Amino acid sequence: MKKIVWVSMIYMILGLIFGVYYREFTKLNDFTGVTQLSVTHTHTLILGMFFFLTVLLLEKNFQLTAHKNYKKFFVCYNVGLGMTLMMLLVHGTMTVLGYADHAAISGIAGLGHIMLAVGLGYFFNVLSGSVRD
Repeated sequence: MKKIVWVSMIYMILGLIFGVYYREFTKLNDFTGVTQLSVTHTHTLILGMFFFLTVLLLEKNFQLTAHKNYKKFFVCYNVGLGMTLMMLLVHGTMTVLGYADHAAISGIAGLGHIMLAVGLGYFFNVLSGSVRD
């Protein structure tokens, strides 16, 4: 359970850093347009911190970590979220700096979303199996 708390806290710290980065980076570059940096803060807090706080509560009641697919969920979800957040950060930074979009960014972001979806699939497999037991 401590690992889940730590992961949640790390996402909280990252989410706060991303919020400050968005505010200060756009201000420093006199940018007033739309950028994906504006959603990195909320995505990190909701999909990272709050999600793992929810996992922590479910672990307390249903012992999710004992399920055979828990590790697969944990790895897939965190890798997918990490890739997705990194591409939000890269794409948003490029937008503020005036660089054109690149297909590789969309491709990597898509892979991150796929990994997130696979991780969520494992999560619901773990949850449904743990609730039944």
